[in-house]
Parts: sequence; C-alpha cells; structure tokens
Amino acid sequence: MFDVKQQINAVSRQVGGRTLAAGEARTVTLSQTYKTDVDDLWDAVTSAERIGRWFLPVTGELRLGGRYQLQGNAGGAVTACEPPSAYDATWEMGDQVSWIEVRLSPVDGGARLELRHIAVVGEHWDTYGPGAVGIGWDGMLLGLANHLATGGGMDQAAAAEWMATPEAKQFHTLSGQAWTEADIAFGADPAKAREVGDRTIAFYTGG
Repeated sequence: MFDVKQQINAVSRQVGGRTLAAGEARTVTLSQTYKTDVDDLWDAVTSAERIGRWFLPVTGELRLGGRYQLQGNAGGAVTACEPPSAYDATWEMGDQVSWIEVRLSPVDGGARLELRHIAVVGEHWDTYGPGAVGIGWDGMLLGLANHLATGGGMDQAAAAEWMATPEAKQFHTLSGQAWTEADIAFGADPAKAREVGDRTIAFYTGG
C-alpha cells in the first residue's frame, strides 16, 4: 500500500510547447526525486531486468541506435544516450510517433528524474489533453517509486487487479486533475481544459 496523495504531491508536472519540423508540439514534463543515487536510478531506468520489475517487460537493445519494445505498449529507437544522466528515444504506437527525453541529476537527499514526452498537436490532444499521456506517466513514476523504496515490484496480474480498486481510481482522478491545472497554467482555456480533463479521467476510471 502507498499514500496516493503523497505520491501525487511528490511529482512536479508542466505542460509546454515546442516547434518541430513535423509541426507544433506540446510537451508533458514530470519530475520526481528519489532516495537513491544517480547511478542506481540510471540502472533502474535502463536495465531491461529492472524495467520489467516496475513498468513493463521490455525487449530489444537498450543502447544508442538500438530499438526496444515494451510488452503491449510502445516501442521505438534510442536516439541519444549519455550515461548516467540522459537518454532520448522515439515513442511509437502504431502509426503514431512521439518522443521522450529522460534526464537524471543529483540533488540534496537523492537523485531526480525528469521525463518529457513531446507530441505533435492533433485531434488526440484536442480531445484528451495532457492527461492522455500524463496519467500514464504518473503511474510509471509510482511504479518506479515503489521499486526504489522496496527493491521489488508489482507483477502484471497484480497491476491489472490494482487498476480496478478505489485506490487506483483516486490516483488517476488526482493525477488527471493535476494535469488539468498544468494545462491551465500553460495557457489553456480553463473551461475547455476542465472539459478535456474530465473526459480523460473518465477514460481511465471508467466513470
């Protein structure tokens, strides 16, 4: 068990903009500090064995130029890698391509992970907003926090069962609300942002 509100409050969230060759994009950025050092954090987020313990089983070559595939989820290519502080990769699902940037840094009391997901603005963003990916990444940071605190992880069957619990519904609701506020802080129309945020929360919670 974990404290839902404590985990939600431990994460910083920001929505931003970026212009790419492919068009106007939005960035969704999360960061959290963990009570470990950068080397251990780097190993946790780049070792296939450890990634499988807190996120999803992953196959492929987790190195610069290599391709990876998360079980039942995204795949892509590692486009930059500077151990133990940074890597970039494509995030490919079907014919949709976006990008992730991961940065690690030492801080007082531990090590900080910052993850930025960049996607070209389109119908999906207009319909679901930053929470579409942000809530999922919040879940990822939750798994990582649990792994680093306990050394263990949650198997896929247990994770699926947890998704149906009131605790999971509260977690996804609070995450979605936090992403709505981040969207408004970026400059989104408050009424539209809340409409989009409520739609995304309903998708995750079955509401």
